[in-house]
Amino acid sequence: MRYTILLLTFVFLLVPGLAEAQCAMCRAVLESEGSEAAAKGINNGIVYLMAIPYLLVAGLFFFIYKKMKA
Repeated sequence: MRYTILLLTFVFLLVPGLAEAQCAMCRAVLESEGSEAAAKGINNGIVYLMAIPYLLVAGLFFFIYKKMKA
């Protein structure tokens, strides 16, 4: 079980680098401006803003699970 949790943690930490989270409109506007660095920066910001609440909720449920099990 411990190895599974460790593996999932690494996978979730690597996923934001691979995910594409921009909506079609944001992506079209940023790519038409020609600044690919800005588009990548906006995309990374969206992914990180999306991931943090999920990590917080997962941590909360993990601590609740540990308290209930003990």
